[in-house]
Amino acid sequence: MSAPINRVAARVLPVNPAGEVLLLQGQDPAHPGDLHWVSVGGAVDPGESLAAAGVREMLEETGLVVPEDALVGPVHRASHPFSWAGVAYLSDNHFFAVPLDAEVDVHFGGLEEAEIGNILQAQWWTPEALRTDGTAASPDLPDIMATAIDAVLGGAR
Repeated sequence: MSAPINRVAARVLPVNPAGEVLLLQGQDPAHPGDLHWVSVGGAVDPGESLAAAGVREMLEETGLVVPEDALVGPVHRASHPFSWAGVAYLSDNHFFAVPLDAEVDVHFGGLEEAEIGNILQAQWWTPEALRTDGTAASPDLPDIMATAIDAVLGGAR
């Protein structure tokens, strides 16, 4: 197997006032039915800032518009290996938090062609519930979610 493709990614963790994070349920098209929960986000385009990429990914993957200055962070950075459609990647992920109302109208009209049918739903999660569920895309996601919640809500929860 060839070496993974390195990529830089901006990821966004929307946090509601109840201390929940909006995640997306997805699957690798090479492994349909192997469902997992991921943060909103994706690769940074050439010449694009991390914040601009995060805002663009929010719009593409949720239909939600957030201004760059609403992003908090990056609140975390981590490398995650993953595969998509049979291609191995190593993603240098920069995680932002953003405050968001719990009552939002998420839609998938802006998904890239390869994401259609592979991003299945959006749902609010607490870190504890996701940890118990065991379907996070990476084992550190619940901890990263907790960091984002603290960055947005601080001691308010």
